[in-house]
Amino acid sequence: MKEPIRINTEYITLGQFLKLAEVIQSGGMAKWFLSEHEVYINQELDQRRGRKLRDGDEIQIPEVGIYVVKSNE
Repeated sequence: MKEPIRINTEYITLGQFLKLAEVIQSGGMAKWFLSEHEVYINQELDQRRGRKLRDGDEIQIPEVGIYVVKSNE
């Protein structure tokens, strides 16, 4: 099941998303997390913590979960 992550802006970076979704405890952990785990955005592997995620983007992290970005705008 896809867990919706709500944002109040046009986009959110992958690093910010990981913290908001409570996958990591702090923004400083994003670089380490992305070097150790595969993250798929819309079925494509992406390890850039600055990657912009927008409304409708699907994030899949094996053994962690599947998330979808939902904008409140």
